[in-house]
Amino acid sequence: MSLGPWQLIIIALVILVLFGRGRISEMMGDFGKGIKSFKQGMNEEDTAPGKSAQRIEGPAADAKPATTATTEDPAKKSDTLG
Repeated sequence: MSLGPWQLIIIALVILVLFGRGRISEMMGDFGKGIKSFKQGMNEEDTAPGKSAQRIEGPAADAKPATTATTEDPAKKSDTLG
């Protein structure tokens, strides 16, 4: 069952009566400001390539290379195990 045009008009009128015209426009203004702020924040993050590259490359540059070969004598190792 879908809503027809008359049902939508009645719902809109009920909302208008409950909240009033001023309150709805205030809520829509706040909603628009929120979207604008979100877009501005996304653009600021995209335009700062140095900061994002630092974040990605920072830990990798500080990491020490892993050593795969050990220099211990295998005979000493077996003595300490048991």
